Amino acid sequence: MKKNTIAILVIAAIVLAAACYQVFLRKEKPDFTLADVVRGNIVQEVSETGQIQKGDKINLGFKSAGRIERIFIEKSKNVEPGEILAKLDGAQLQVQLQEAKSARASAQAKLDKLLAGASQEEIKVKQTEVSNKQTALGQANQDLDDVYDDALVALDDVYLKAYNSYNTVDLIQRAYFTISDQEGLNVSDDKRRTATAVSKIKSNLDDAKLTPTNEKIDSVLSGARNELSNMADYLKNIRETCETPLYRTVVSSSDKSSLDTQRINIATAITNTVNSQQAISSAKLDVTAAEGKLQSANDDLNLLLAPARQEDIDLYEAQLAEAEAKVQMLETQIQDVYLRSPAKGQITDIKKRTGEIAQSQDIVFVLLPAVPFDIKVDVYEEDVVKVNVGNPVDISLVAFPNQVFRGRVAAINPAEEIVEGVVYYEVVVVFEEMPEGIKPGMTADVVIQTSSKENVLIVPGEAVEEKDGKTIVQVLENKSPKEKEIKTGLLGNNGNVEVISGLEEGAKVVIFK
Repeated sequence: MKKNTIAILVIAAIVLAAACYQVFLRKEKPDFTLADVVRGNIVQEVSETGQIQKGDKINLGFKSAGRIERIFIEKSKNVEPGEILAKLDGAQLQVQLQEAKSARASAQAKLDKLLAGASQEEIKVKQTEVSNKQTALGQANQDLDDVYDDALVALDDVYLKAYNSYNTVDLIQRAYFTISDQEGLNVSDDKRRTATAVSKIKSNLDDAKLTPTNEKIDSVLSGARNELSNMADYLKNIRETCETPLYRTVVSSSDKSSLDTQRINIATAITNTVNSQQAISSAKLDVTAAEGKLQSANDDLNLLLAPARQEDIDLYEAQLAEAEAKVQMLETQIQDVYLRSPAKGQITDIKKRTGEIAQSQDIVFVLLPAVPFDIKVDVYEEDVVKVNVGNPVDISLVAFPNQVFRGRVAAINPAEEIVEGVVYYEVVVVFEEMPEGIKPGMTADVVIQTSSKENVLIVPGEAVEEKDGKTIVQVLENKSPKEKEIKTGLLGNNGNVEVISGLEEGAKVVIFK
């Protein structure tokens, strides 16, 4: 009985431990795997199945239009595979190729410079610019201080002119306007207001001299300008009172002239105050401009010293890849100016002459292959654009198991064929060496090598996806997948994809299960 109890307890403990493991200790397996971005070779292929048939004449023409520069072969002559038959004028393509190579070199230089960082000479130039801008800012601040000092001197003169104007008013009031008539009362009020204005100017000026700050000087100038404007009105009133019928002949001409002189002096003081304010405003603008130029110089220096951003590296790498692609495209186009024989045989007819324009659909030569059989293959429209005359082909025949024969694309029929609503194009493949024993109607599996690249970055195709018009992959950053835009090239026969830009060798891309 005890043994049964112990056994039950042991089983219960195991179950409990297993439950605890499942709930607390076991970690969920990630729902993705990782693949390395590696460097290697990539081959693009098109695979189809066709049939062997009795060989026929093959029409040959250029892939693109152009003027025929030279024909190298005569009618009825025998030719070998790859032998040049004719050539288009490619002078313009050569010019474009040189321009493309220059653009590629420029893009490479920009990328190298970005990765290398700034040179000591460049840093020194920027540091000198910063130093010069600091000196310029110091001078602008000094000029501003000088302008404020000049403003204090101008305010002394303003006060003196205001004080002299008050004295003149005081003398005239005491000499002529002591009676309490309306004119006398008016002049007395203007005299009192003039005294108040002079007092405010004096008080503000003394305060500014005691603790001379730019803000106080600005305030004194603004206040003095207002008070001087008021004094100009007071002097005008008094002068007009002197010309009233009761006082026109009483006030002497010399005293009237004194009032006119003081009015001119006050107007001059107002002008000097405005000029001081404008000079200060201009000097402040100079300081602001100097500060902006110093900030810009510092920003340029900091940018020069900062490490290259990944976004900039990606951009420059993309520009280099684009330039490289253009060079490769032009090199391919230059190769296409040569029309080569796709197989061994005899030229039975020449349809064009030197100097004539050949269109891409024009027949230039008619070739009778030496081998009695070829292979006709229907290639899907999406794949046929990858196929070119002369592409190497691996041929497998059901009748010859475990053997692979070499061949080449001899012709691509420009006329489409509709099979069950799908567009195909007939491609003719010829053997490089005819195996013995083959017969018409035999089934042939062909693998056309349309393109290949060496030493390029490669990722698995299942890691690449299209999203919002962009090609992206998920890379692992801080243990979490993060989207990254890339530019792709060839799609390999094994599902791998060439990465032109956006990734670096050794990066980890995410493949979701």
